[in-house]
Amino acid sequence: MLGWLVRILFAFAAPITALFVARDALNFGLIQTVVTMLLVTAVVWLIAAYTGRSQSPR
Repeated sequence: MLGWLVRILFAFAAPITALFVARDALNFGLIQTVVTMLLVTAVVWLIAAYTGRSQSPR
């Protein structure tokens, strides 16, 4: 199941990486991994921000 999540994140990271690096470049996989880690960080940050927001009392 974790493999599915990683594969989906790599699928989202590939077009983003292709904006900056050619797909046939030797370092495409490395940069794609960095972009994937940035996506993971952004998702975790969004979840933390959503659950950490305070609710106003009524």
